[in-house]
Parts: sequence; C-alpha cells; structure tokens
Amino acid sequence: MTRTRVPAVEGLFTLDDPPHLIGGLLPSGAYCFPAHLGGGDPSVAGGEITEVLLSRVGRLWSWTTSHYPPPPPFVAATDPYEPIVIAAVELEREKMIVLGQVVAGVGVDELHLGQRMEVVVDVLDRDEHVEHLVWKWRPLDAAADAAADGDDADDGTRAGTRGGER
Repeated sequence: MTRTRVPAVEGLFTLDDPPHLIGGLLPSGAYCFPAHLGGGDPSVAGGEITEVLLSRVGRLWSWTTSHYPPPPPFVAATDPYEPIVIAAVELEREKMIVLGQVVAGVGVDELHLGQRMEVVVDVLDRDEHVEHLVWKWRPLDAAADAAADGDDADDGTRAGTRGGER
C-alpha cells in the first residue's frame, strides 16, 4: 500500500528533488524563515515579503543533543524517547542560521564546526495512510558536496513544488 506524503507543517519546504526551504526576502534584503515570520519585522509594511527558495546547503554553526522531546508537530520515533541531534546551519547565500534535526544515524561525534550540511526531506511519522514529512540536515560527503554546489546555483526565486502541492 502506498502512503500519501504530506508535510507535517505546510509551506516550510518544497517536495522537489532536491528540496529547498521556503523563506522570505524582506525589502531590506534580509531573509527570514519561515517566510511568514518576516511580518514580525516592524520595518516591513504588510505584504512586502517575497517568497523565495533558500540555499539548500550551509555550514554547521553549532549543534547539540536534545535529551527531551520537542513540542508538536514533532513526534518521537521511539517510545521511550531517544535523544536526537539538532543542528544550527548557516545558509550559504543568505548568511542566516536555520535550526533543524540531523538525520538519524549521525551523532554529535561525527559533526565538526564548518562542516557542509544539506537540506533533505525525511519522514517524521507515519500511519497506515500518510507519511508526515519534515526537513532535516544531512552532512555532505566529498562527492555529494561537489554535486550540491551545482544544485545551489539558482537565485532562490524559481518556482518549486511547495510542501503538500502535487
């Protein structure tokens, strides 16, 4: 049986191959993520945020282990909860930091400051009909690193398949 794949939260990433986070470009030239958070900037008049696709690659700025389950929409993959690794990654073009879970199987001992990381889409949880998807960070190896350089060459304004749209 095939499960329907849907984002756990709409509008945060594309389902393209490769995926991109969906951010906002403010009139000042600054970026925000998620895009709707730009409205919290008092210098932005209503409706002046341009939706853009953010860099898919960045450098590891910091990381930690989360020893307690994050709030919803996070769903623990194990019961009892097993710690997960969270990464803060500085996006290459935007020079802003985005937090996210690191893919399963990568521990804090395998990470290092400045390491190149890429956005991937992974399953948060599933039932018999639906897989709920989230973005995660995955370390790049040398071969994937070279390929990602070419994938990230666009200016971030191309249309993508937004999370949930087909």
